[in-house]
Amino acid sequence: MERAAPPPPQLLEIAIEVARGAAATAYRMRTEGVSVAATKSTVTDVVTAADRAVERQITAELRRLRPDDAVLGEEYGAAASGEGPGARVRWIVDPIDGTVNYLYGLTHCAVSIAAELDGEVVAGVVRNIHTGEEWTATVGGGAWRAGRRLHCSTETDLGQALVITGFGYDAARRVHQARVLTELISHVRDIRRLGAAAVDLCLVAEGRADAYYEKGLAAWDQAAGALVATEAGLRVGGLKGAAPGPEMVVAAPPALFDALHDRLAALDASGGP
Repeated sequence: MERAAPPPPQLLEIAIEVARGAAATAYRMRTEGVSVAATKSTVTDVVTAADRAVERQITAELRRLRPDDAVLGEEYGAAASGEGPGARVRWIVDPIDGTVNYLYGLTHCAVSIAAELDGEVVAGVVRNIHTGEEWTATVGGGAWRAGRRLHCSTETDLGQALVITGFGYDAARRVHQARVLTELISHVRDIRRLGAAAVDLCLVAEGRADAYYEKGLAAWDQAAGALVATEAGLRVGGLKGAAPGPEMVVAAPPALFDALHDRLAALDASGGP
């Protein structure tokens, strides 16, 4: 007999518990000093010892609490126990979103954990490692921080919108992204580049910026943050009808989405390397 699916609030409780412990470990390791353990796509795309240690801790805790679930993590990829590939629940984990910020002691970095049920992200938490700010969401249950339900910006004029974006690690991709930004900046209020996609999405979710876009995000970069954004009323998608993914993620209030989307599409923001 197939087991009943756990409700999203139950999955969120687990995600919060695990994220808090992981953030505490990451904070402790930062105060003790961290070093680069390896590089990934380029020499500037770093992995610290803390990234690996925190992901191991998260995976171990999830296996203890939900032994039959699958886990997809940034550093170690897919892992599973028990039912493994047949699991209905998959956890999508970024142990330290904003690793370069973390390495330099900048506070814009977080632990991000999302729970996917039957292929749909239904719960997520993003916890800032330094400040303890914690954003949570469940599908249909709204987005929250510190007991306050979040609502996105009500801005309707793209020319007055504060837009967050990010750059990839590959130099050729950054050049293309810079060209897009150079053309876009005269059509918006201003641009911010803060360096941690999950946190960026959460800031837009609570109206601390108006919109967000970025090319090159993996599932772990945006799974939890995109759910927070969606539940706060943002429209989250790709370009030209595509789903949000590696080619492009755009998050904007419904009144701004089409204008930002059309400008990005005209600038070929999802193109280039």
